[in-house]
Amino acid sequence: MSTPTFGIGERVRFWREKRQRKQAAVAGLCGITEEYLSQIERGLKIPSLPVLHALAVELNVPMSLLLGDEKRNELLSENAYVADDVVTALMGYGPSSGAEPAAPSQLRERVEAVWRTWQTSPNRYTEVGAVLPALITDTEATLRAHRFSPDSTTRRDVLRTAADLYFMLRSYCRRAGRIELSLMVADRALRAAEDADDPLRSAAARWNLGHVLLADGEFEGARQTAIQGIEALDALPSSSSTVAMAGALELVAVVADARRKKWWQARERLSANASRRAEQAGEGNTMWTVFGPTNVELHAVSIEMEAGEAVEALRVADQIDIAHLPSIERRFTFLLEVARCYDLRREDPAVLVHLLDLEELAPEDLARNPLAQEMVSRLRRRVRPTYRRQVDALAERLNAREP
Repeated sequence: MSTPTFGIGERVRFWREKRQRKQAAVAGLCGITEEYLSQIERGLKIPSLPVLHALAVELNVPMSLLLGDEKRNELLSENAYVADDVVTALMGYGPSSGAEPAAPSQLRERVEAVWRTWQTSPNRYTEVGAVLPALITDTEATLRAHRFSPDSTTRRDVLRTAADLYFMLRSYCRRAGRIELSLMVADRALRAAEDADDPLRSAAARWNLGHVLLADGEFEGARQTAIQGIEALDALPSSSSTVAMAGALELVAVVADARRKKWWQARERLSANASRRAEQAGEGNTMWTVFGPTNVELHAVSIEMEAGEAVEALRVADQIDIAHLPSIERRFTFLLEVARCYDLRREDPAVLVHLLDLEELAPEDLARNPLAQEMVSRLRRRVRPTYRRQVDALAERLNAREP
């Protein structure tokens, strides 16, 4: 059994057409609208796990085939097996490292190093995937060793380090399309932060959980999670870190409002709440959230793009300098949204230029992004002969890289 190396939406469409099924019929039997299924197939929506399961049952294919993570799928590259090693370590049934629990200071250094790689490396999936299994195993072993330690300071330090690793794993799993694993590690992060009695990390854990809920289509849950975190931080003595963390949570609520098509509510929260906190906090990277005035501006672009206001989104985007942002992920998301705006306007040369910029910035991210894959597919269907060679070459490179 084989399937093309596309994103989830393209895989769903491939198997629906292969089964000779109509969109309306499949959507109705899966309990969703035809328009929602259309958005999934075009890469505009990522289905929740229950919806994906229903689609897999209706199309009579394994869900793993739609996710693209089946081990024996002949189209997967060796890089796909890295995720399996991470899953093995997370579930606790991998081989023991045979080593003593890591020294807390060394564990902290390793977690911070993997975070730096994740935020700055163009090949971050490959690089962090190579070190995560051992790091997860060692972190869990160190947690067990200090769970009942009379040294409360060391115990809290280990718990903080574990929470920070789970924060990173949340992003890694979500970006890899493994929402269920992302939810699991987000829950572990919240428990570690609360056991450490660390209010800032507890708020960061809610920020991480909010992003998982957004990815799973639970927009109201994401909004409520963010508001709970904001209220908890506002009850604490104010500092640059608490202000920045509250601002990052405001952005989760902004995205939740936008995804619910409450455009004006999203704009108002962005300008009244998030902008005010960004001015207070300044540019920064508290708990790896990259919150600051620039991130607020990036979300202004996101709102207009999601609202279909491509001209306004591009106007706002022209005023933003992303060169100083410490996170490749945020720079990537911004450029992808700009490309999407040009795609909505069918300005194919601009779409191609931005996709090539994205490939140079973060080739592994581009190969794994369903929206990017869909834009490349659309370009191949409609591009003029002048650009066809470049578009075809880009598509071939992405297919070679896709896990």
